[in-house]
Amino acid sequence: MKKLVMLMLLAFPAFAHSEVETEISCFRSQEGKDIKLEFRIYSDQVAKWSGAGVKYGTSKESIPLVFKSTEQEVMSDGRPFQSTTTTTWVEVVGGAVTGEYVMVRQGALIYGMAYTNAKSKKHYGFEHHPQIESSTEKGCQW
Repeated sequence: MKKLVMLMLLAFPAFAHSEVETEISCFRSQEGKDIKLEFRIYSDQVAKWSGAGVKYGTSKESIPLVFKSTEQEVMSDGRPFQSTTTTTWVEVVGGAVTGEYVMVRQGALIYGMAYTNAKSKKHYGFEHHPQIESSTEKGCQW
């Protein structure tokens, strides 16, 4: 009986295991210089965890992001459920908050991404480019 209980305890984590999902979105700056931005969201529904990172087109390194908030706004009363979701992520470099990314989407459609530098307060707008190929191994294929 002890062996059966031990076997069940060892097997239980396998049942609770879930995959970390990765969503990759490719963006380009809306004005000024041609800035390319790869935005990745990582999530595990079972663990109720999510994280994100950004990588600029010319960089080899990703910048870690920490989830800050999500706001959902219902578009119109009396119509089928439509809502816009605004998600905010905080950029952390060297243990300090250095900026903030805000993504606005409705379902699978991403209407835009904005970055604000924490120190200079400079604001950058980005446009989503879903036609750009991407993969978890290679990222956005600019």
